[in-house]
Amino acid sequence: MTLTKVPHSLRGDLTKWCQEIQPGIYVGNVSARVRERLWQRVNENIGRGEATLVYNTNNELGYTFRTTRRDKEVVDADGIPLMKTLFQTSEEERHGFSNAYRFHQAKISSHRRERGVSFAALDLETTGLTPSTNQIISIGAVKIENGQLASFYRLIKMEPERAIPPDIARVTKLNNRLLNTKGVEVKEAIIDLQHFVKNIPIIGYNLLFDERFLQAAIIRYNMVQFNNKMVDILPYIKQVDKFCDNYHLGTILAKYGIENEQPHNALSDAKATMQLAEKLIKKYDFKI
Repeated sequence: MTLTKVPHSLRGDLTKWCQEIQPGIYVGNVSARVRERLWQRVNENIGRGEATLVYNTNNELGYTFRTTRRDKEVVDADGIPLMKTLFQTSEEERHGFSNAYRFHQAKISSHRRERGVSFAALDLETTGLTPSTNQIISIGAVKIENGQLASFYRLIKMEPERAIPPDIARVTKLNNRLLNTKGVEVKEAIIDLQHFVKNIPIIGYNLLFDERFLQAAIIRYNMVQFNNKMVDILPYIKQVDKFCDNYHLGTILAKYGIENEQPHNALSDAKATMQLAEKLIKKYDFKI
């Protein structure tokens, strides 16, 4: 692992700095705007890897951090930022509790949810895999809040001189004419989404992918960040189902007996993801 001081000559040249990013740890004082662009660049180029960003902020210790690690979660402990380890072995697995005990715990979890646990499931459709060169074309979400179910769906206008690739149009059933006549600007859609989800936790399947596209748009339009707890189901599935042939959403939904009426439709995928979360809660007491 390399320890590198970010040179003063690069701090004023964001483009050059981002282009010269190499694996390792980078130390330096930068503005919030540069930090956000750097984090975006790291997320776009990290591939299957993981990264953690530590930076100065106005809290008790003077720092906080972000991470893409799937086994960690950043939590606030009375103003002190901590890294919480996820997917720990449960008490019943460590001590060999009976099936009756597990059933009892599942009932407790079910009753707990009936008393008002709220969360939202999110899915995006995009024109490709890279936020810097592709765009969001639809946003779907469904939430349960105070025992009530609600849904959210927005089509996104195509950016000037852009068109949906034929393979994306085929699987999503979306086309340029539909998006340009019924779609809204991505900034408007994200603001509407933030009002819809409020401050409740957001779940998704491979949610990190969706987060990267949302983050790129938020930085581009200088928007307010999401402050919601983000919970990605994919790494949890890999923990509890270690021998799947693959981890495509369709494969996992079939394994859990969930029918997705319209695959690659953002709202339909979000609804199916919520059903998957419900199954995981009942079977494993999955925590959101």
